[in-house]
Amino acid sequence: MPDDPFLPTRPPRRTHETAEFWDGCAAGRLLLPRCDDCHAYIWYPRLFCPHCSSPRVTYTEVSGTGTVYSFTVVRKGAGAYREFSPYVAAYVELAEGPRVMTNIVGVPVDQVHVGQAVRVVFDPAGDADAIPRFTPS
Repeated sequence: MPDDPFLPTRPPRRTHETAEFWDGCAAGRLLLPRCDDCHAYIWYPRLFCPHCSSPRVTYTEVSGTGTVYSFTVVRKGAGAYREFSPYVAAYVELAEGPRVMTNIVGVPVDQVHVGQAVRVVFDPAGDADAIPRFTPS
């Protein structure tokens, strides 16, 4: 694995719905929309609640902690990821409930396991953005 600790990233594609999420990541804060009516946290970022269809959502800072729900080890990366194999693609279940697709970083791939406690870290992406990834707590 190269000396660079970060997996390759490109700046995210911001939209009106996701701008606040990406602004939070750039500031080192994990912000998720939360429904003002049913109080569910929402993943992926959007401006309506998929649980109750309410258009009333507010971005809220979450703990950034969770557990590995499921994962796979990618042993043969392609494109920009070719030199970074092996790496872990995972679903992390946040303490607040949603499951997010991410990478597990900062640990050998053979030490990742389902149920492992993790916390968010932010990898730089471009000049001013960051991508949330997770590392063991």
